[in-house]
Amino acid sequence: MQAQAAEYSGYAGPAGSSGFINDRRWVAGRFSWQEGFGAFSYSHSQLNTVIRYIQNQQERHRRKSFNEEYIELLKRFNVPHDQRYIFQPVEPD
Repeated sequence: MQAQAAEYSGYAGPAGSSGFINDRRWVAGRFSWQEGFGAFSYSHSQLNTVIRYIQNQQERHRRKSFNEEYIELLKRFNVPHDQRYIFQPVEPD
């Protein structure tokens, strides 16, 4: 691990870690960190609903994209949002 830490020491911050990953070609295409995130919380009484939701993600995403579903959730829960800040899928180079 010390050798890896020494190798990484020339990279600083998120941009540095992106450069570190891209220099080593650890992912297909160009790697970059997302600029934001979204999170929705549910009560314990909805645990089974959330579990079913997660179990059915693969099937659901055959019918609609993650972005479509995410925007749908923002609207359903009346979350103010700006379309400019909705993350876009990254296409491989």
